[in-house]
This record gives sequence, structure tokens and C-alpha cells, in this order.
Amino acid sequence: MPSRPHRRDTPPPRTGCSEVETLRGFLDYLRARVAAKVEGTPEPQARTSTVPSGTTLVGLLNHLAHVERANFLGERVTDWPATFRVPDTDSVADVVARYREAVERADEVLDRCTDLAAPLRSPGRPTVSTRWALVHLIEETGRHAGHADILREQADGSTGR
Repeated sequence: MPSRPHRRDTPPPRTGCSEVETLRGFLDYLRARVAAKVEGTPEPQARTSTVPSGTTLVGLLNHLAHVERANFLGERVTDWPATFRVPDTDSVADVVARYREAVERADEVLDRCTDLAAPLRSPGRPTVSTRWALVHLIEETGRHAGHADILREQADGSTGR
């Protein structure tokens, strides 16, 4: 039986007691985990789909960068399925850097927010509260982190959060 790569498991964060510390702590945890899942994947495997939907690791992370920018920076996305596609000229490192830059810019918006009930305005979209956007990003990032776990294990056997 072939040996399996060591399971790297990172437990959920121990956050402060406030609502904002808890929400941001879990979002940051998920962001770091999904980026790490993609970052360590060899180039050909990061772009190879092993599922009927055609989903790839770099495609998931590219999509999540668009989600961050749409929710916190007000950028408009007109073709969500296209956000899962990454040009061949973009390396894994390029996609990871683009995601981290989107997260950094989103965090700048969140750092200025003192009230989770405050509205986040995005042109052409219904206004939502900062709380709603945080919870949505936790759900979206967590869901795609699970997809990334499966794709990464299929790519090279690597498991763990």
C-alpha cells in the first residue's frame, strides 16, 4: 500500500468573544486554509479538473477573489461562471497573489467598519449589512474550501485543513 502524505490539520481559530472577532476570525481562518490548499499544488495539477463540473483549484481561488471584491469592494461581476476560469498565462502563484490582494483590500474595508449592521453598498446590487456579507463570505469560502480539499487530495493525496 502506498504511503499517504502526512495529514496537516489546522484546528479552527480560538477567537475573542465579540461577534466581530468571531466572524472575522473564522473568515480569516478559511481564507488562509483555501489559499494554502492551492498554493502548494504543482502547476499542472492545480489546473486539472478531476470532476465533471470542470472545477479546478486555481479556478476556485480565482472565483473567491471575485467574491471578495464583489462583496466588500463593490466590484460588479456580470458572468459568475467565468470567474472559475483562469487564463493559461496566470501561474498558481499569480492566482494566489491576486486572491491575497483581494483579501487585503476587503480587510481594509472591514477594518473601517464599526457597526456590523451598517450597509455595504454595491452598485446594481441590493444593499446588505456588513454582518450579512461576513456570514456570506464564511459560507462561500467554507464551501469552496471543502471543494478544494477534495480536489487537492485527488491531485497529490494531500489531506488536512
